[in-house]
Amino acid sequence: MFEVLVYVYENYWQGDACPAPRQLSRKLIAAGFESDEIEAALTWLSGLQVAAHNTRATGSDKEDAAPRPEHPVLLQAQSADSMRVYSVAEQDHLGAETLGFVSFLESAGVLPPHMREIVMDRAMAAPGDPLDLDDLKIIVLMVYWSVGEEPDALVLDELCEDAHYRVAH
Repeated sequence: MFEVLVYVYENYWQGDACPAPRQLSRKLIAAGFESDEIEAALTWLSGLQVAAHNTRATGSDKEDAAPRPEHPVLLQAQSADSMRVYSVAEQDHLGAETLGFVSFLESAGVLPPHMREIVMDRAMAAPGDPLDLDDLKIIVLMVYWSVGEEPDALVLDELCEDAHYRVAH
């Protein structure tokens, strides 16, 4: 499934440029992906689309942050002294390494609370016990993609570079 997601990310840089699921499925079959991987990826992408459209942060400086009936608000703005507590199911499914990476992205200021909740939702819908860190990085990229934001170069480097080949200074 994750290979399909990477293909979609690389070939449709903007989420709104991605074709409809039926047409995307045909393109993925033509690219040589297995039908079960395509089906899993399309189901996952459908959930991403729903999460991205239904998760809005209120109290932000965006004009469209006000609640609208067709876009229900599922997340209230997080106060500066609030803390996200992960459920046992989340801890078990994600594992310490991936939760630590989410915490790192939050503390670096590159994963705001509303995007973190989309990441958590989609990570919980992904296979793996615990979820592999590289798979979580793909999920974070896909969340940026789905909300129409491009991560800055340093974040993109952190998400795309293989840590096994880094040299410690």
